[in-house]
Amino acid sequence: MVLVSDSFFDASSLIHELPENSIQIKLIRKMTQSQVEYKYDNVYQLKFELALRNAIVDASVALYESGLRFAKFRDSFCNQTYWRRTPNGGFQLKDGMNSGDAVADIFLNGRKYGIECSTAIMIVYYGALLQVYGKDLFNRTFPKIYLMNWNIQEPLLKEAGVSIKGQDVLYGDRQYFANPQVSSMNTQWQGENVIVLPNSRYYGHGTGIRTVNEIIQNLNRTRKWGARQSAYLMDVVARPDFKKLANVYIAAFVSVG
Repeated sequence: MVLVSDSFFDASSLIHELPENSIQIKLIRKMTQSQVEYKYDNVYQLKFELALRNAIVDASVALYESGLRFAKFRDSFCNQTYWRRTPNGGFQLKDGMNSGDAVADIFLNGRKYGIECSTAIMIVYYGALLQVYGKDLFNRTFPKIYLMNWNIQEPLLKEAGVSIKGQDVLYGDRQYFANPQVSSMNTQWQGENVIVLPNSRYYGHGTGIRTVNEIIQNLNRTRKWGARQSAYLMDVVARPDFKKLANVYIAAFVSVG
């Protein structure tokens, strides 16, 4: 169910504002029909979450189509026009560089970058926020970006690294495929971070856009000799704090009475 200002929210009026058969309509219908409570201080926070989840899906597809390469942290590489590669394999935005341009470059020139799956998820989030915030607000909000994994990340996105149980699985959520019997020769495939997409598909860097069974089959090929336990999709989800991100947008663009 959806609660706005502690009251049940009638989604019919919002649905009429959205494109027919859009991802956002499917999201709001699932949320309103759920037993999980989705609480918002105002309707602008709800609208923002729907828009950002939509943008996360779009950014996942765009990153997949960018030609982005897969590489272990020790072998990672980047476009040195915008980024400085650090010794641990992360990418630090160079001084004087525009963060929006640097993030956009990954989507435009993916073949100039090689990264692991957790870094790709962070890039998806930044790409989606660039789309929803617009370049000016994005640059002001994220003047310095360090791309790596959940342990080194932007405070506004720290919740995206925390997996929780008992939640609905919604488009734009992050999930994880575990591969407990991975070969010591293939440790980069001990698991796969993915973004939930429509039509029972998932985007994971290195596996592409696949179904559950296709991702599991790919991971199972990297198990050690004699392995008996299959890779599997964990029953947890992770997501950024949409309300916190929404409040940045609202403060910049919306007059809330």
